[in-house]
Amino acid sequence: MRVHNHKNMLPIKMWCDDIDPQAMQQLYNLAQLPFAFKWIAAMPDCHSGYGMPIGGVLAADGVVVPNAVGVDIGCGMCAVKTTLQAEDVATEVNRWQRVQSDIRQRIPMGQNHCPSMVPADALPSVPENCYVVAEEFDSARYQLGTLGGGNHFIEIQKGSDGYIWLMLHSGSRNVGYRVANHYAHLAQGLNERWKSQVPPSMQLAFLPLSTEEGHRYLDEMKWCVQFAQANRDYMMNVVRTAVEEEFAGVLFAEPINIAHNYAAIENHYSKNVIVHRKGATRARKGEIGIIPGSMGTHSYIVKGLGNTESFCSCSHGAGRLMSRTAAKERLDLNEEKAKLERQGVIHSIRGRSDLDEAPGAYKDIESVMSQQADLVKPLVELSPILVLKG
Repeated sequence: MRVHNHKNMLPIKMWCDDIDPQAMQQLYNLAQLPFAFKWIAAMPDCHSGYGMPIGGVLAADGVVVPNAVGVDIGCGMCAVKTTLQAEDVATEVNRWQRVQSDIRQRIPMGQNHCPSMVPADALPSVPENCYVVAEEFDSARYQLGTLGGGNHFIEIQKGSDGYIWLMLHSGSRNVGYRVANHYAHLAQGLNERWKSQVPPSMQLAFLPLSTEEGHRYLDEMKWCVQFAQANRDYMMNVVRTAVEEEFAGVLFAEPINIAHNYAAIENHYSKNVIVHRKGATRARKGEIGIIPGSMGTHSYIVKGLGNTESFCSCSHGAGRLMSRTAAKERLDLNEEKAKLERQGVIHSIRGRSDLDEAPGAYKDIESVMSQQADLVKPLVELSPILVLKG
């Protein structure tokens, strides 16, 4: 961990060796916020985002910042250990291809939604003050059980513990995006009216918790976090069914289901603050977490070490090495496909438009893990067998 100290700014504690200039400027912006608490923390997967870098952690005193949570509220990971022995089934390509086809038929991916509404009681109940969620509720009933696009994925993996694991990454879909945009614009307008000392160019407008707007955002954000968790559980049930139909008698452990885009009231250094984790995973002492790599590299089940200097946080993944546009322009399609095929990974890269999610677009996960050795302890190393993306 390195510490950046600058005049008139809070310290920036960094667990990353490689960070792009735009992300660094965003960290400087966070360190100048009048309500920021103690310091800013940058995880090893840190890279530029909108307002706040992805892989950043901000503890705030008395306010919440919508853009420090981001547009995919509640986005996170779900992982399930199976009783399948990896040495027995990992190389059975035909069977895994049938599983892949089955999952694709049952889970809408990319921009696709469900053909019919799921039952209303499959979603979290909506508090009275959640106006945006109430407006989007019926639309959300078409979105529960859908993967989305971008870096969202479903994987079948073989673990260093000798077992097959199931893993998926998804969030709150369009309803989270709507909530995020509504409150980011609301906060910007209010900040301008209050003549806030936070410049609009920083894209870090805030809502005090003492205001009705601040309370409403927190409640709507919490609903989106719950919806995203329900979405992952719903899809994981589908994945389990597909695996069970191909491998009769398989059993499944309880799912690990965690978010990495949210804000929460937590006590740090004897003070209640709002901890914003944007592309960062909570890692309290003994807490089990998930850190995925790219589709061609390892992922990890980890145990938190409770490092208070990171506000008990760790990375949420490998982190992007290059932008989506740069990846499509610079990476070699045949080379990226060959990397995966040499490993025997059943992958989703078909053309240049898929290169934004190729392994070469991401930081080296082994380096990322070594940089946060004081934040988490790896428990299981997972290697991909099958990857589905939107």
